[in-house]
Amino acid sequence: MATGDQSDMVTRLKALLPLGWFGSKTIILDGLLNGLAYVWAWVFSLTEWAFSQLRLSTMSGSFLDIFAVDYLGPNFLRKSNETDPAFRSRIYGALVPPTGTRASLIAAIFKLTGRKPEVFEPRNPSDTGGYGSLSTPAWTGLAYGVAGGYGSLNLPYQAFVTAYRPLSQGMPLMAGYQPADVLSTSTIYAPLGYGVGLGSYVDYSQAFDAATDSDIYAAIAAAKPAASIMWTRIKS
Repeated sequence: MATGDQSDMVTRLKALLPLGWFGSKTIILDGLLNGLAYVWAWVFSLTEWAFSQLRLSTMSGSFLDIFAVDYLGPNFLRKSNETDPAFRSRIYGALVPPTGTRASLIAAIFKLTGRKPEVFEPRNPSDTGGYGSLSTPAWTGLAYGVAGGYGSLNLPYQAFVTAYRPLSQGMPLMAGYQPADVLSTSTIYAPLGYGVGLGSYVDYSQAFDAATDSDIYAAIAAAKPAASIMWTRIKS
């Protein structure tokens, strides 16, 4: 018996009845009280569910979508087949994100893709390198194929960003329904069947990564400093 369920409600209702009014066997009374308890148990569960929708940490379903639109605007939508925990995590990250710095830009892309991007600022000596000693400071000692890149003072407030798509695309090492002659040379990717190959039923969220190129561009646009230009390329 759990708090608020039908049995609990019957016990609570019986506790309110005057002593001595009923005998030890109360079949008709129990039926009546169970009918009332069923309704009260449903009301109690509905109340608990309603309370859970008042906090982001416990929200679920459409209430998460409503919260996202209210606080983050109509463009912050749930992705196709995105679960509640995954959507909630994105909402948390978007509520008060660090923005406007190189570090925040890198962090935003890394959080989305799981891969650290490359950022090159043509006016930043730490990126371009410079002619000097190999020991002090550490970013000097420019050499072909070693460090740095061509810088330019004509590109203020601009950077070149190379972002990488997530690695978790598809389902590696999982067999599929294929004729035997297609994959006959592979023991790992053998056609699915008893005793041959590795197989599993998967859903869309497992087979395809949620981060698209559009998501990466949007993350860069949200995290970059104001009035800056991020020349972006996306690679696999």
